[in-house]
Amino acid sequence: MTGTLHTSATPAPPKAATAVAGPVDLTVPGPGERRLYWTAVDCWNVIRRGLTHYRRQPVFAVWQLGFPIMSVLLYAYVFGGAMKSPGGGDYQDFLMPGMFVMTMAFGFMSTAMAVVNDITKGVVDRFRSMPMAPSAVVAGRGGNDLIVAVAELAILAATAVLTGWRTDGGFLATLAAFGLLLWLRFCLIWVGVWLGLLVPNPEAAGGLYAVVFPLTMISSIFVPPSSMPDWLGTVAAWNPISSTAAATRDLFGNPVASDGSWIQENALLMAAVWPLAITAVFLPLAVRRFQRLSR
Repeated sequence: MTGTLHTSATPAPPKAATAVAGPVDLTVPGPGERRLYWTAVDCWNVIRRGLTHYRRQPVFAVWQLGFPIMSVLLYAYVFGGAMKSPGGGDYQDFLMPGMFVMTMAFGFMSTAMAVVNDITKGVVDRFRSMPMAPSAVVAGRGGNDLIVAVAELAILAATAVLTGWRTDGGFLATLAAFGLLLWLRFCLIWVGVWLGLLVPNPEAAGGLYAVVFPLTMISSIFVPPSSMPDWLGTVAAWNPISSTAAATRDLFGNPVASDGSWIQENALLMAAVWPLAITAVFLPLAVRRFQRLSR
């Protein structure tokens, strides 16, 4: 035969694994990234649902956003003439930062009422039946209330400026003061969520106002703690609301009432520390309470 068939030829060696695998597609998210993405989407849907209520039921928006305006006009013009500012000067300059703080403090009642209404109407049960992240319900409530708090502060600040209040602390100091106010509101959101998950019905949630009024009145919002009896002044000075009120007054360049005590001399520090401590306590409590509710 003229041709030869080689059947025993050595086969070619296999290619390296790296050559077969090809390039890695880095655009495909991993399981953790997908979970984080859908948690953020669920959180935004809860926020959007809360904001939609204000558009469909404007009476709630008028009340919640109109309350700051009514408070400024009431305290500044009805009671302002009978009050004296520490160290002299216009009482309104002393009052307005306290009004900002009071509005942020009262906001946790709206949070508690919204949460308990969602529970009694079965909205939370509907959320639990959906394929959504459980944490989105709590986080979405907090995000919604923080957006509303920004609107409340903007309206309150505009009303204060129209009535003659001014800030002399500079742009960055003023921005820091509003940041401390929102930081206080952020920590109180989790107090409101926890209380809303704790109380059995909206009627019981309405009774929480009995807690809010002493919390705001026994503070430096309206008068300096030094004007109170010694024991009550000490309680008022160590009230977290008083620290935020004193810190924002200092940042705004408004009159500050200080008796030389440590808590008042370090108001700026405590205005940052108090909300951090409150968040560290009540955020886990709110999440745990919601998890128990889901069982």
